[in-house]
Amino acid sequence: MKSRTGRFSVNRRTRTILTLILIFAFLFGIYLAGTIMSDELIQADFSQKGLKPSWEHPFGTDLLGRDMLVRTIKGLSISIVVGTVASSVSAVIALFVGVAAATGSSRLDHFINWLIDLVMGIPHTVLLILISFACGKGLRGVLIGVAVTHWTGLARLIRSEVLQIRSQQYIEVSRRLGHNSRWITIHHILPHMIPQFLIGLILMFPHAIMHESSLTFLGFGLSPEQPAIGIILSESMKYLSTGMWWLAFFPGLMLVIVVLLFDRLGENLKKIVDPYSAHE
Repeated sequence: MKSRTGRFSVNRRTRTILTLILIFAFLFGIYLAGTIMSDELIQADFSQKGLKPSWEHPFGTDLLGRDMLVRTIKGLSISIVVGTVASSVSAVIALFVGVAAATGSSRLDHFINWLIDLVMGIPHTVLLILISFACGKGLRGVLIGVAVTHWTGLARLIRSEVLQIRSQQYIEVSRRLGHNSRWITIHHILPHMIPQFLIGLILMFPHAIMHESSLTFLGFGLSPEQPAIGIILSESMKYLSTGMWWLAFFPGLMLVIVVLLFDRLGENLKKIVDPYSAHE
């Protein structure tokens, strides 16, 4: 639309949508690039080992002559996949647990609240390590560990939202019309949970990616053969004292950027689905 000065201007909601699209396109581009890139691009080449950042190798090379830019992109692609799968499973668990706690019996509600307090009371990293180790480490262990430890906060939020919806007048009217609890849950409660579910899902991504990287860094995550960010950072620790700063700086910086972009993605999505921002 045009402003009074004759220039084109966009409102806050339009800017938010554009920002959302740009962030999603950037993150999807990283995932796609990491998937398309051939493993031959990160084969050892000792004639190129230990090179500083340059136009030919923007992120430099490691002690085996592997291009750090390619390794970083492939590592971020793996992190995005792990974050997507683990966050999706965790969000689904949170949805079912939260709705069950709010719509079930008081005993079930007390049990779920006790379980949430138990999971949240254990140090997060310790719990992740224990679950990952018990599941055999590797990709499977990381996925299970992240998925079963990140649902508690969203489940508690969904429970409170469901309790608030159940107190609304139209729910009582629906009961008087003869609809049972299952029908009310499916047709009245679950549709209202979709925005909370989507926002909670995306906001889990940064935590999932960081925990996957930290588990891998500590040696309880992905195998050393995979170009994961945690493995890259773990390997770089051995050579920082020799002045090879680029081995840790660029992968770490890109990891932080991706995590912040996922967080920004969730915040912008929250603005889009917020009915109070529709008029802006």
